[in-house]
Amino acid sequence: MEVSNSPNGQSRQDLTDERGVSESVKRRPGLPRTKRPVITEDEQLLNRILPAEPVPHLDSLGAFTHTEPWRVLRIQSEFVYGINALAGVGAAAAVFGSARFGEDHPAYAAARRLGQLLAEAGFAVITGGGPGIMEAANRGAQEAGGYSIGCNIELPFEQYSNPYLDLSVNFRYFFVRKTMFVKFSEGFVIFPGGFGTLDELFESLTLVQTRKISRFPIILYDKAYWKGLMDWIVSTLLERKAISPEDLNLLVLTDSLEEARDAIVNCYRSRCWETWKHSMGARLDADPPGAPATAANPSKADAE
Repeated sequence: MEVSNSPNGQSRQDLTDERGVSESVKRRPGLPRTKRPVITEDEQLLNRILPAEPVPHLDSLGAFTHTEPWRVLRIQSEFVYGINALAGVGAAAAVFGSARFGEDHPAYAAARRLGQLLAEAGFAVITGGGPGIMEAANRGAQEAGGYSIGCNIELPFEQYSNPYLDLSVNFRYFFVRKTMFVKFSEGFVIFPGGFGTLDELFESLTLVQTRKISRFPIILYDKAYWKGLMDWIVSTLLERKAISPEDLNLLVLTDSLEEARDAIVNCYRSRCWETWKHSMGARLDADPPGAPATAANPSKADAE
């Protein structure tokens, strides 16, 4: 873009003071161009430097909103927006699973039924807000008169808000959205799914292992679907001591929707004692949660 010259031969860009404020912008009506009136902070905020000839739209004026500092502000605002939108949520459980399973898929019917069971037990149901398993759990909760919540995400494909939401919150950033799931949920129920579902599974396992969250049940529904992954975790990760048995405390595999609901309720009311007895950790003779003194390595956080 060319910058026009002023009558005295200086370019518009050159007419700036030490604060970078254009003299022509500062000039008030009736004052000669050579005058330099005091500019208030508000005036600097509200004034803009525009080209000499009027242009109705100029993309370059908004270029600063794509810088890293401005992006950090957007991230910050998204945290504030999400926490504010969900602040009134009480007891809730998050349900995850594939967005690609339609109404004719057995997992859809199961997730819909679980949404009903959780709502009847007094829990709000939080999902990713999209189709498939997410839609089914939201649908079941809403049909049972419960509170149905969707935390949606902008994606180039596949994701759209399902029609069974009492509260829909949209996010740009995965990590902000995932924070909301953990902050506002009393536990996760994870149905068969793909990479996104696995991401939520291992994120929650990591948070439990590092004690960023405690007494947090992680329920895997459909034993046959998860068997290969669990076998590998035990035969490889555990066998080679990359994890300890205590890391699998409160990870429960089940084919029972009632057991999934009961695990969420038990952890809410009784700090997961009954749920722990049915966990992978208990099956592997792990020390129960809250018993670090008897752990193989009491100094390890994941033994607590």
